[in-house]
This record gives sequence, C-alpha cells and structure tokens, in this order.
Amino acid sequence: MIVIDGSEGEGGGQVLRSSLALSAVTGQPFTLTKVRARRAKPGLQRQHLTALKAAAEVAGATIEGAEVGSDTVRFAPTKLRAGDYVFRIGTAGSATLVLQTVVPALLCADGPSTVVVEGGTHNPMAPPFEFFDRVFLPWVNAMGASVTATLERSGFYPAGGGRIRVSVTPFASRNAIEVTSRGAPTDRRVVARVAGLAGAIAEREVAAADAVLGWGRACLRVETLPRDQGPGNVVMVEAGFAHTRELFTAVGEKGTRAEDVAEGVAREALAWLATEAPVGEHLADQLLLPMALAAGGRFVTVEPSLHTQTNAQVIGRFLPVAIDAKPADGARWELTVRV
Repeated sequence: MIVIDGSEGEGGGQVLRSSLALSAVTGQPFTLTKVRARRAKPGLQRQHLTALKAAAEVAGATIEGAEVGSDTVRFAPTKLRAGDYVFRIGTAGSATLVLQTVVPALLCADGPSTVVVEGGTHNPMAPPFEFFDRVFLPWVNAMGASVTATLERSGFYPAGGGRIRVSVTPFASRNAIEVTSRGAPTDRRVVARVAGLAGAIAEREVAAADAVLGWGRACLRVETLPRDQGPGNVVMVEAGFAHTRELFTAVGEKGTRAEDVAEGVAREALAWLATEAPVGEHLADQLLLPMALAAGGRFVTVEPSLHTQTNAQVIGRFLPVAIDAKPADGARWELTVRV
C-alpha cells in the first residue's frame, strides 16, 4: 500500500488524479491522506469524487472515503478494463480534469474505450475542452496512442451541463517525444465565445485582447452559442507553430469587466511567447504522466511550477522513472523523462 500525504507540494487535486491513473495502470493500491489540504475547501469536491468513482469503475477497484468532503481516500484496483463509460459530475465541475484521470489509464487497457463526461467544459483553474483537444491530445497521439475528443455541448461555470465524448485506442507503440523548439509560426487567433449573453461582450473582449497582442482583425473571432448552453463566456488566445501549439483561456465571471478578462489572458499569452519555450507551464505538467507511461523523452518549457514538481514526485511513487529538470537558457528549462 503506497501512502501519500496530500498536503505535500502543491497540495491540490492533481495528486489524487495522477495517483488514481497510475494505480489503475500498475495495480498498486494507495492511500491518500489530507486530500487537497492546501485548498480553500479541502477534501473531495464533486469533480474529484467523480474522478475517484470513474477510476474505480475503469480499474475494478474497491474504494473508501468516496464522499464529498472526505480527507482520506483508499483505492485498491483489480483489473484495468476497456469499455464504454459515462460519468456525470452533477455540477459545473471540470469534465477535462475527470478525463485527465481516466484517459491515461485507458491508454494501457486491453482494447479501445469510449468515455463520455458530463459537467463543466470551460471552468476557471482547469483546462478547457479546446486545450485538451488541440494542445494536449496531439502529444498523446505522438506517443503512440489514438485519442479523439468531441465537444457535444458546452458547459460553462457555474451552470455546467456540458458533454465531452472521447474515443481512446491504447498505445500501439510507445514512442519517446522530443520538442526543443517551436518551429515557424503557423496560425494564431483570439476567440471570444458567449452563450446566453450579449454579443457585445465578446466584441469588447476581442478588441481588448488585440490591443495587447496587436495581431489584427483577421485573427479575431466572436462566437455565439445557443442560449440554453449558457449563461457563459470564455476568451481563448491560441498560437500554433510547426512543432507545437499553446492556448490560454480566461472565463468571464459576473462582476468582472469584459476588458479585464481579455487583457489578462492576452498578457499571459504574450509572456509565454516572449520566452520562446515550445511547451507552456500547464502543458508541461500534463505531459509528464503519459510520457512516463510511454517511452519518456524531453521538452523545453518555462521554469517548472510547484504543480509540475508535485506531479513528478507522485509519478515517482508508482513508476521506476526519473524526471529531471534543469535550466536551459534565459527563462527556459529542459525537462527529461527517463523510463
């Protein structure tokens, strides 16, 4: 039984999600104490509980502590099983964070799977569907798997109600990945999307983002979804290159000016662009687990966050891998995963 102190390092939900995926793959049971101890609302919340139950279904596991607010979880897998799964969060909790738990596990299953998750698709402090689909999954597929995702319905915080369908074909081969430069620029865009809100909000947002980025009108897009998928608003700044892609997101919230939402995410994108690192902070964190399950590799990123460092430590508890980080040049760092 592996015992993990959930208050160490970053102290959030990623410790639980990575532990569940790795336990399902390796068959090693674990106990996680002090769940999400460093969060304003510690313990399991709805999306974490859904991830726990989802992993238990995929891995045929027995679980303890499966209730909202629980600060201790025990998970004992039996057999990882491919299949067709539907998981409903029941709130606007992030669907992509649930997918971060079960998709890595199903990459190592004995056959193809389909996973449907209902909940939030565009949430603060969580990757939106577009990041999962356009930034993260291409790297997973480069590692030797075949994973596709479809946004069947948007679900904005705080209402939720979104639906994502993912098809997972496990590793046919296990490939190391290497990305040390971005390559030439290929495309860039700013998208402001509204549902059940005035289109003028999105117009103000793309204008405010462009005032920071200076990309020009041809790169700006306003999208209006049906009212029954709202109310909600998201601004996304996306930059594509020959070897990589990044996407930055801000979710509009009541009481926050549209211009402030857009300017904030535009400045975040501009800061990353200035580093010339091919892999952004959040993608760096998310690549570690599938790389450890495949054949490792290396990439250049920004200085690893505490989130990334904590994820590396959790992976090391379940797998005999070495994850090293060292400064490269300027603001860039090199991360290597050796399996």
